[in-house]
Amino acid sequence: MSLKYSIIDTEKTTTKQIHNFFKNNTGYTCVGITKGYEPSLDTILKYVPQVIFINIDPTHNNYTAFNFVNELYKYLEKMPQCIAVSKGKEQAYTCLKNGFFDYLLTPISDFELRKTEARLNKLPKPETSTLCLKSYKDYRYIDIDKILYLKADNTSTDFFLSDGSTISAYKTLKFFEQILPKNFIRIHNSYIVNKFYVSRIHFGKAKCSLKQYRLVLPFSKTYKKNVVILEKSLSKNALLSLN
Repeated sequence: MSLKYSIIDTEKTTTKQIHNFFKNNTGYTCVGITKGYEPSLDTILKYVPQVIFINIDPTHNNYTAFNFVNELYKYLEKMPQCIAVSKGKEQAYTCLKNGFFDYLLTPISDFELRKTEARLNKLPKPETSTLCLKSYKDYRYIDIDKILYLKADNTSTDFFLSDGSTISAYKTLKFFEQILPKNFIRIHNSYIVNKFYVSRIHFGKAKCSLKQYRLVLPFSKTYKKNVVILEKSLSKNALLSLN
């Protein structure tokens, strides 16, 4: 999944340089080049970029780039990485105290952008919400949140969705175990379950029940350790009553 970035209120030459540097990189997508804090905020709320390049030199009616960045905390669940762009070093300390990711001096060299890119590439990648199942020339897109569980079928895998449908993919269960988010737990040689749908774990019967669907899946001794971790994860956020 590519990192989305936005460029705010930077003069044309610098804006063009940043944009040209990242546009040929498939790991980055530009979602906005804006001037002024109001349209910039609108773009950020609409596209939620993970990275913001922002010129910290201009001041609009005593409203600074630092005021703008602090205002983002009101609206965003997760703050983007803010990269300051400036003609001088005078505000570097202020940027450091405000949690900026990097500080670029204009005119910017490609070497400096390359170093910034290298640091950005080390950041944890955002989890995607869609899974693409490719078969020859057929591309099928699934909302990951709607996957109840996966079942192995020899060398293929069946996906059971919350709307009652089933989709087959010509990959092994182990393949999907490695690429799906952490909420998908391997509980059996033949099953992976989405923990957000688990309503009951019966260790005596070695069974997991799924919410609202009257589905019961077995778990095996081989993967019991995973089920114990699953139980602890679910119990941590639940009120506990012992009978």
